[in-house]
Amino acid sequence: MQTAPRSSGGKRWFVLLLISLMYFFSYLDRVNMSAAAPVISKEFHFDKITMGLVFSAFVWSYALFQVPGGWLGDRFGPRKVLAGLFGYWSLTVAFLGTVTGVYSMAAMRFLTGVGEAGAFPTATRSMQLWFPRRERSMVQGISHSASRLGAAVAPPFAVLIITTLGWRWVFYIVGGLCLLWTVLWYSLYRNAPEEVAAVSREELAYIRGVDEQGNIKPPEGAHVSSLPWGIMLRSPNMWAIMFGYFTYVYCLWIFLSWLPSYLVDFRHFTLVKAGIYGSLPLWAGVVGDTFGGVATDWLLVKTGNVRLAHRLVAIVGMLGCASFIVPAAMASNAVTAITCLTISMFFLECIIGPSWGATMHVGSQYSGTVSGMMNMAGNIGGALSPIVFGVLVQFGSWQAPFFVAAGLLVAGSLCWGLLIDPARSVVEK
Repeated sequence: MQTAPRSSGGKRWFVLLLISLMYFFSYLDRVNMSAAAPVISKEFHFDKITMGLVFSAFVWSYALFQVPGGWLGDRFGPRKVLAGLFGYWSLTVAFLGTVTGVYSMAAMRFLTGVGEAGAFPTATRSMQLWFPRRERSMVQGISHSASRLGAAVAPPFAVLIITTLGWRWVFYIVGGLCLLWTVLWYSLYRNAPEEVAAVSREELAYIRGVDEQGNIKPPEGAHVSSLPWGIMLRSPNMWAIMFGYFTYVYCLWIFLSWLPSYLVDFRHFTLVKAGIYGSLPLWAGVVGDTFGGVATDWLLVKTGNVRLAHRLVAIVGMLGCASFIVPAAMASNAVTAITCLTISMFFLECIIGPSWGATMHVGSQYSGTVSGMMNMAGNIGGALSPIVFGVLVQFGSWQAPFFVAAGLLVAGSLCWGLLIDPARSVVEK
């Protein structure tokens, strides 16, 4: 059997750095909104259901435009598509600072979601072109760790700006940073390592692999033909992947939308204290993302079994989160609740590596579109999550949303164990 070349050179890690910065800024924006929510609610007199609708306005458009965004990345390449999407997105974020009420805020959040929707699927296509199979779950974990780092930094960052300049400046500043990233990406990134003279032959051989004669193989799925929509939409594996991710993102948006309000209104934290303690689960998510991706690739290399590697990590992550999110809801002590939420977020984020890594395996040259399908389904759950949370709190209790999340996680673990096959293509007969 042909031995895989050893890695030599690190130009692909610079690409990962650029992608990770983009993921960081995307989540800095999402959690800034939730961190500012108590102040915004007070200024505009929003009740819980209204605030839930504002949160979900972003997620609905983010979900609906996942597939078009991923298709654009497959068709025209990550360099142009990400620059265009992120340039537009940075402007909509800045304009959030100009809103005057619920309608303008919901509309601007919806437009922001349109721009950001294609970012992760298109970045997945970029990683599929720049990294070998054995590193794909790991780089997905690392890049998503950067997003959770943005989420963890956001609460204290937002509180500092709110208390000094006002909540509107949170969005002005983040919009400017995102515009700067757009310029860097278009200037420095190229769609494939073959287009970069500084990439050594050894690194290219490591990324692509070599044939029996020692020749470097062509890129996997380099040429994108017409997408086989019929095959993909009839694939039970595609629908199983989508449902599994639906359960994950539904739970994630509890942390991204309602956590600061939960700490202020139910646990009676001050805004500053909520900013500090509210970031702890998100810091745990940073670790969980990387751990889940590294564990998946480690199991893949050790066993050679794609199904075992992805399924085991995803199932442990889902059941681990469910096991701690219920005690968090039931705890009478606020510190105990935060501790359980922090551990549950670690397990929840372990799901990222096996999920996004699987889309590159089953999607090949259509990995942008396939990951867009998965993320679309996930973010339908993410759009429902803030609304359901707000309704359950308004008419029930603060504990009820966490019980619903735990039930979905158990269902997701069963889906991974019985239905999802990371080794079976969803775009080939």
